[in-house]
Amino acid sequence: MSNLILKIEELNKSYDIGKSKLHVLKGINLNISEGEFVSIMGSSGSGKSTLLNIIGILDEADTGIYELDGVPIKHLTESRAAEYRSKFLGFIFQSFNLINYKTAVENVALPLYYQGVGRKERSQKALEYLEKVGLGQWANHLPSEMSGGQKQRVAIARALITEPKLILADEPTGALDSQTTHDIMKLLQDINNEGKTIVVVTHEPDVAAQTKRNVVLKDGKIESDEFIKQIVL
Repeated sequence: MSNLILKIEELNKSYDIGKSKLHVLKGINLNISEGEFVSIMGSSGSGKSTLLNIIGILDEADTGIYELDGVPIKHLTESRAAEYRSKFLGFIFQSFNLINYKTAVENVALPLYYQGVGRKERSQKALEYLEKVGLGQWANHLPSEMSGGQKQRVAIARALITEPKLILADEPTGALDSQTTHDIMKLLQDINNEGKTIVVVTHEPDVAAQTKRNVVLKDGKIESDEFIKQIVL
């Protein structure tokens, strides 16, 4: 049995809207093991973004248990939350979130800068990860000189460079055309096949079909959770 990387039990989250409460997550139970490739689907308002924010230690549940690689995530100070995000998690965003005035290699190296790694070592490692995503020759290019697919590859390299336990991808293909979506999902499949645990939030069924397990949220509850025959790209 693989180690549990993510353990969520009876998770609830509400937000105050004026004088009333909006109950967004209603008793979520979800376990994810090391090496899984999971998609979380749901329409707008289903709670998937809230769940992703809690998993990503960007928000906190009201009640319930959340453990990340065996570590309880609860009542963290902002500095401890940042430390855990840096240690455990790699993020990939729909909008890439690259720094426009920094080159590809500088963008990829940035998480190591925050971990206190020296300039030479982080540049060398960043170059290795750019090679890994097929962008070694673009190391000194700025984001403005790249296509959407290339920017997302830079973002994936940046997510991988700290060797996180878990990659969280929030609509990673939302800003891409269908061919580029195919290429990015193929890259994520390859990364997963090397043993990396990946959770993708998406509203696109064809993207979810390229993962190995599909969790569907509806009205703040898990409507279905099933292992699927992955479409290998």
